Amino acid sequence: MALTISLALLFGIIIHSLSQHLRIPSIVLLLGAGALLGPDLLGWIKPESVNFILPAMISYAVAVILFEGGMNLELKRLRRESTVLRRLVTYGAFITAVGGTLAARILMGWDWNISVLFGTLVIVTGPTVITPLLRRIKLNQNLHTLLEAEGVLIDPIGAIIAIGALEVVLHPSEHSFLYSIIDGFLRIGAGTLLGIAGGLVIVVILRPKNIIPEGLENVFTLAAVLALFQLSDRIIPESGIAAVTIAGLVVGNFGRRVLRDLREFKEQLTVLLIAMLFILLAADVRFEKISLLGWPGVITVIFLMIIVRPVGILICTLGLKMKIRDLVFLSWLAPRGIVAAAIASFFAVALNKAGIPGGDLLRALVFLVIAVTVTVQGLSAGMMARLLKIRRETGRGFAILGANEVARVLALEIKNHDERAVLMDSNAVACNLAEEDGLKVIFGNAMDERVLLRARIEDMAACIGLTPNEELNLLFVNRAREQFKLPKRMISISESKGHTSIEAVTEDGISVLFGSPYDIDLWAVRLRRKIALVERWSFEPNDESRDAIPVTEIPSQSMLPLLLLRKENPVPVDNKTEFQPGDLVSFIVFGELREDALEWFRQNGWIPPPGK
Repeated sequence: MALTISLALLFGIIIHSLSQHLRIPSIVLLLGAGALLGPDLLGWIKPESVNFILPAMISYAVAVILFEGGMNLELKRLRRESTVLRRLVTYGAFITAVGGTLAARILMGWDWNISVLFGTLVIVTGPTVITPLLRRIKLNQNLHTLLEAEGVLIDPIGAIIAIGALEVVLHPSEHSFLYSIIDGFLRIGAGTLLGIAGGLVIVVILRPKNIIPEGLENVFTLAAVLALFQLSDRIIPESGIAAVTIAGLVVGNFGRRVLRDLREFKEQLTVLLIAMLFILLAADVRFEKISLLGWPGVITVIFLMIIVRPVGILICTLGLKMKIRDLVFLSWLAPRGIVAAAIASFFAVALNKAGIPGGDLLRALVFLVIAVTVTVQGLSAGMMARLLKIRRETGRGFAILGANEVARVLALEIKNHDERAVLMDSNAVACNLAEEDGLKVIFGNAMDERVLLRARIEDMAACIGLTPNEELNLLFVNRAREQFKLPKRMISISESKGHTSIEAVTEDGISVLFGSPYDIDLWAVRLRRKIALVERWSFEPNDESRDAIPVTEIPSQSMLPLLLLRKENPVPVDNKTEFQPGDLVSFIVFGELREDALEWFRQNGWIPPPGK
């Protein structure tokens, strides 16, 4: 047992890492690896040795996965898509269940009991597949939010419906169909209430800094989530899956201090659990069972993909103003994930114990659905998004390392000109201040790929290293270039330390922010003490002034040039900047030397912009 779990963990992470290099969905490789390592081929993984603890492992993994999925949902975005989302997780779930049931009954020739179980099992799509795909293909924001939210919210709904259907099949004399429906609503409702309560308790306990010692916040949250899952199940059976999803939603939207370090921890844990479980579950599916499905099994999967899903999307969007291209993509993308696999394995065991035939074939067909949908839809999603022209706009905005006062002022100026700016910093205080200013900020180590992905750095036009540590600035922009191919890199150079020269930086194709070395710490202190303020000046040369001014002639003791606006295009000032007539430039002006700055502005043809 111990060896099987260890090998599943090891190979799961190796395969997941390989999928990142190959840029294909990890589940495709995990399913193949599970089959290769399982009893039918190499026999290194022995799933029967963990059968007695597998249900507990699955329940804990599902709790963590759905909590992490809930944390990624933003309420303000969900509200914008609330109508379509509500229909997808209600009407859409019903249509999928009916379509899956009819497909299994007619195409596979199964009895109604097993057919209904299959129909309810394929309701879920799952965040474990959808979320990595969305990160890779860069859909427009509305579609991204809709698909991500559907994947997270449909999991508990589908799982509760499926478990209710299983109880009816196992105990038909005790559970009527109507009872099952009422019971399902009760479980979802109770799970929602318990999830709200549990999420608020986690937020309240973690918000103060002196209740849970620093460094223990993540493990406390993990323990609380697992306890909430089990307690909710004890109070109302099978409600825990809804409780942890809603708790994640609450923590993600109200636990600002909790969120920053927690996201990284939960993402790593989710990757570990998914990788291990898919290896174990795939190894437990026998080739002979899949081969028994034959062509009817393949046709059933195709029927779900090209008939059931499009019909569901069409009905769920009736009367709504949605673009045809969005509807086509929604109709195409619905891969199944770990929750469907886990519940299918649980169903197979339960049916076999009850002496009801068909459990193994049911599990085999669900795994075939997972394998085909993940492989076909996962590999084709990027091409479909390109053909339909639904990818979000890229090549705009700035990813800024640092949330100090200078970085925040620069980001605010960029934002005020309707351009995107995302700050990244591991200083919690600085991040809190940035959030209070209404800026987008990511807490964490910007050398970590997950932090960069959360900042959506791959969509940006440029990366900016703006900390007092110029070596760190260099590391950041070089990593962004190597990993995400950002075309433009800019860093600030310290005037006082002088470890890096302008020549060395520019030879590597990196621009020097502000045009010259500046003491960032000094200017941050000036801004903090409000003895330096941001001013905007327009360059309108007269007969006595020059038509162009290089940035190197700016008097650095009295002012720091921040942002250039030329033809409505905001660009941070760098060493290549030469001010032209009509340019609008934001400066940080040092109050004690403001008279000197004003004299320079007057002599060189600068005037306050109209309306100032």
